[in-house]
Amino acid sequence: MKALSTGVVALLLLTACTSRAAEQTAAPTIDPDSLVTSLAAGKTAVDEVTWALVEGEPRSLVPGADYNFIQPNLCDSLLRVQPDFTIDAGIAERADWVDPVTFVIDIRPGVTFWDGSPVTPGDVVYSLQRHHLDVTSAFFGAFVLVAPEGGIEITGENQVTIHFAAPDSTFRDALSGGAGAVLSKTVSEEQGPALGTSGGDLLCAGPYKLESWTPGSEIVTVANADYWDGAPLVQKLTFKFIPDGTTLTNALLEGDVDGAFNVAPGGRDAFESSDQGRLVVGPSTASFSFGPARDTGAGANPKIRQALSLAIDREQYISTVLNGLGQPQSTFVAPFSWSGSPAADAYQAGYDALEQPETDLDAAKKLVQESGEDTAVPLRLAIPAGNKEFSQTAAIIQNAAQQIGLTVEIDERQAADFAAIFLPDPGPRENIDLVATTGYTETPGVLAYPQLFLLSPDLGGIFNWTGYANPEVTGALQAARTTPDPFGAAEAYTAAQEGFAPDMLQVTLAGAFHTTFLNNRLTGAVTSVAAYASPWALHLGGE
Repeated sequence: MKALSTGVVALLLLTACTSRAAEQTAAPTIDPDSLVTSLAAGKTAVDEVTWALVEGEPRSLVPGADYNFIQPNLCDSLLRVQPDFTIDAGIAERADWVDPVTFVIDIRPGVTFWDGSPVTPGDVVYSLQRHHLDVTSAFFGAFVLVAPEGGIEITGENQVTIHFAAPDSTFRDALSGGAGAVLSKTVSEEQGPALGTSGGDLLCAGPYKLESWTPGSEIVTVANADYWDGAPLVQKLTFKFIPDGTTLTNALLEGDVDGAFNVAPGGRDAFESSDQGRLVVGPSTASFSFGPARDTGAGANPKIRQALSLAIDREQYISTVLNGLGQPQSTFVAPFSWSGSPAADAYQAGYDALEQPETDLDAAKKLVQESGEDTAVPLRLAIPAGNKEFSQTAAIIQNAAQQIGLTVEIDERQAADFAAIFLPDPGPRENIDLVATTGYTETPGVLAYPQLFLLSPDLGGIFNWTGYANPEVTGALQAARTTPDPFGAAEAYTAAQEGFAPDMLQVTLAGAFHTTFLNNRLTGAVTSVAAYASPWALHLGGE
């Protein structure tokens, strides 16, 4: 709590300003139509590029075991997310439905792992089964409709067929991300628990291969000269772990680091005025939010969550915390999620019909009174330690709670302890009511994110910590998933959204744009949220 005290005071003073003062100091907003999904491909080779990971050192490079910007350049997926959030071929030259419950994957001939060994149907089956058979896998939810017996089988020299118990409108999208990443079966089984860690090995088929991992310092990757889609221009791509926003900003502005994603919003002015590089703002599915961590306590009460939502000024949040690099968002599924769908207009119409976030302290106080909760008992909010944006977020939530008769205590947790909140073991969540986080989806589609919070664990609801069970919502979500027609799926989803949005399993504070800072000597990076899933450095190179 002491580490937050200065930030809390500053935010309390800031939130006490008049609306006129806020307007005078508000950060300039970004026109959504000006967002950039990727930069023109590089034209010249570059010996070495240093890239910073503001998220810090990863736990693993195995898709699904961790989420980081290294893995997409190492482990190619069967399909590929494009910067505009459409989907194209990847390791699979074709992967699609041949009938409502049969999905056929034709592997591109000649694709090899880094060591030159061929990518086989056996490797594909192994990689998919890792998620299908493991209920704790982050991608288990993508496979719940796969037939339990004989669901994934080799059906040709370069072919794998997947049989489903029911149609699945989400599965093809999932294969464009980590759920479709292909690993060598032989090496993966040899490595066991060490697979993809600093003490183990990894063998994939992406444009970069792992050369070394020095714990606490850096991960070095080098170009795969035999990559099926052409060798990268950058010969050596070194990742440094720099979670401190100020340190990273200085390193970028001084040219010690060439680029980074998710750069601190507070550095916006310095980035935009830099002679060393430029800030590129792209579309994203990411959002800042907070939600309940367990099925008891005030945080599990939807009226308390609704009250806190009504007490927070979203425009001011975007201006102060995101420095203008975001936009209001009505629920936790961002519009960019459906941007590549043929039914995009139907999804947008359903979204536009939702209640827009507003500030109403009187209505919030009434909800607190109606909630039946003991307001003398503080709510405990967990945030990651050392993160300026989350410290500010916590201060805003704390102040909003105070204004409507609630007390919020801040629980700052170091990286490993904070990450443990999201693992299956409920222990780390037992003494907290709410957790603030940034959520995003790495692949197109509207169902992947809400299913995590709204469905039962056996259907992929790994973050359904409150035991949320609304039969109408569940039925509509399942109908959206099992309807092959994209327009029928959109109709079912918008019906589900109408039901779950008011329950606020996540109180969405703002949609955050994808931010990239890149040295002026470079171009070619993917600058949308697709960088989480696609080989974003494949076309990185000199101007």
